[in-house]
Amino acid sequence: MQIMRQALDDTERRIAAALLASPRASWRDVARCLGLSERTVVRRAAPLYADGTLRATIVRNPARFPHLIPIALRVRCRPNKIRQVAHALARRTDTVWVDILGGGDEISSVFFLDGPEARNTLLLRDLPATDAVGSWTAHTLLRVFPTAFRWTAGLLSPEELAELDPAPTPPTAPPAPLGIDTALITALTEDGRATYTDLARRADTTALTARRRLDALVRGHVLRLATEVDLALLGAHAEALLWIAVRPGALRETAQTLSFHPQVRFCAATTGPANLVVALAATDLDALYTFLTDAVGPLEGITAIDTTPLLATVKRTGLIRHSS
Repeated sequence: MQIMRQALDDTERRIAAALLASPRASWRDVARCLGLSERTVVRRAAPLYADGTLRATIVRNPARFPHLIPIALRVRCRPNKIRQVAHALARRTDTVWVDILGGGDEISSVFFLDGPEARNTLLLRDLPATDAVGSWTAHTLLRVFPTAFRWTAGLLSPEELAELDPAPTPPTAPPAPLGIDTALITALTEDGRATYTDLARRADTTALTARRRLDALVRGHVLRLATEVDLALLGAHAEALLWIAVRPGALRETAQTLSFHPQVRFCAATTGPANLVVALAATDLDALYTFLTDAVGPLEGITAIDTTPLLATVKRTGLIRHSS
């Protein structure tokens, strides 16, 4: 059984932050960005991947997969059964994240459901048949704002971040599907840092073709490279979900403003009375309070907000947490 680290030193935290910003960055690039030797980066980073403290993967962009229906669920459960329900949701292959919220009786989960039938089965059969579940609300994700994915816990300077991961380009038309895509996606989901040689072997192609295809899929915003890590190891000890009601005319501007904030790691427009969901990772409760007063407070389009702290993370970026 893999045992994740309980703490990282300053060098390890900066290396992890660099790999959050650029999940497939070479050891040489990370070393140049952080002013370290390549040997130091390898010596510090390789064990973090070996013990599962860092895990590289990919996340599909549902906007590029027309059959996928992205839904955020808020599920209320009996407190004595909440971990059982959370783990059952995490074991599903169609969940991307699963968190236990608030007072210990609510779960938040994001699903990428394989079409209307899968959605109806979940909402009309699976959840009603679960005795421990009391109620739920479903929110379809209408648009995800990708700038929030550049969260690095403030451990990289703007210059370091720009050198390692240039500002994202506007979305382009996705490349036409190819037969090798399924194999590449499967391999990268298992190991987002798999070598191009390994990807070529899995997809029965050449390393050059695998590299070009992955570049095209990332540039076309079909896939997002991701590094999974317990954010508390990077100094974020107050995570929360903010369910925000925004006037429709101000929704885009509000979402874009919040998605650029350095403490925001996820931001999406949704259906429902709260039409914007924001995942926040702050240093502590005082930083969370400051975010609410200084970043959210001045935004005139916001009419209501429901702040729900995260108690435990069971699944993130499609990967079940070892520590959970």
